[in-house]
Amino acid sequence: MLLIKNAEVYSPSYLGKQDVLVCGGKIEYISSHIRDLDMPCKVIHADGQILTPGFIDQHVHVTGGGGEGSFHTRTPELQLSELIENGITTVIGLLGTDGITRTPEDLYAKISALNEEGVTAYMLTGAYGYPSPTLTGSPQRDIMFIREVLGLKLAISDHRAPNISMEDFIRIASDVRVAGMLSGKPGIIVLHMGDSDTGLQPIFQALRETSIPAKVFRPTHVNRNPHLLEEGYEFLRAGGYIDYTCRMPGQPSAGECITRARDKGLPISHITCSSDGHGSWSNYAEDGSLLEIGVSGVTGMYHELQSMVQKHHIPLADALSCLTSNVADALGLSPAKGYIREGSDADLLLFTPELNLLSVVAKGSLMMDGGTLIRQGTYEKKF
Repeated sequence: MLLIKNAEVYSPSYLGKQDVLVCGGKIEYISSHIRDLDMPCKVIHADGQILTPGFIDQHVHVTGGGGEGSFHTRTPELQLSELIENGITTVIGLLGTDGITRTPEDLYAKISALNEEGVTAYMLTGAYGYPSPTLTGSPQRDIMFIREVLGLKLAISDHRAPNISMEDFIRIASDVRVAGMLSGKPGIIVLHMGDSDTGLQPIFQALRETSIPAKVFRPTHVNRNPHLLEEGYEFLRAGGYIDYTCRMPGQPSAGECITRARDKGLPISHITCSSDGHGSWSNYAEDGSLLEIGVSGVTGMYHELQSMVQKHHIPLADALSCLTSNVADALGLSPAKGYIREGSDADLLLFTPELNLLSVVAKGSLMMDGGTLIRQGTYEKKF
């Protein structure tokens, strides 16, 4: 059991100063005062500290990404401590450009390992290419029968994309939608967006020609260029979800994009942010040759929260929602994830007033305490 006392609680909406009791991996009770319990229970005195839901990072290459500059540019696997040190208590793993040497089977194994190590992990089937690499032979069956699979990954409007036909694009979106309905999952198609001029037009065409709901299509990296950013605002108006990549080099930050959305009178409830962690970033010449390549970490969401509040003056509750509750709602994981509520999973973060991360609780277990890492991945430990 764990009792957090006198914290300033953001659910992510502000609940005031509260005590929060954690038992059996769940938030058992929230009250302005919970007396000390006459049983073994760790107590954290959180006076002056901010308690929030754990971050949900829905775009992480947990098995590594990259490979676009030949084999030596394959990026390394994610380690558990990276998630904990950056406040990520739920992660969704996916593949990228390389759907050949990186496989859904390997991804599933890593997701299972992360669940065993103490955080919550899900995955997307597929990769950039089409037909999609899958676990069972089809995206529909993966979504239907494998608990951890929430949807499909695909790339469009990118020179590395499979240049899928409009007919196939609509068909796969319909298949994923129905599989989600039958399995009680969101049934989403997460779309890596590149820099091609076509932008979000395949999505808009699908919406014009079919009755597929806008929420099925989940474009990501929408802040990668000005044209795509404006199309993203248009998609928001149509009821869609858009995902901004945190700390994308040379591009507007998520905080800047959210501020512009608010200035346009758009609701932010369908805006999410993710890190693209352990994926490679790359720059290409006009002829398609690779100029430079690097690897991103999973620090983006943590630093983006600080920037949103301290630089862009976005209210903390609104900034948090783009990293927690909006993501949970979009993925069909709420209210278990993304909220501080009685009955929700005990995925919790404690911050200083300056938003420096102090403590992390994942599934009710204390993973970091007062800035000291308690839990590490299996092969991070010193034997």
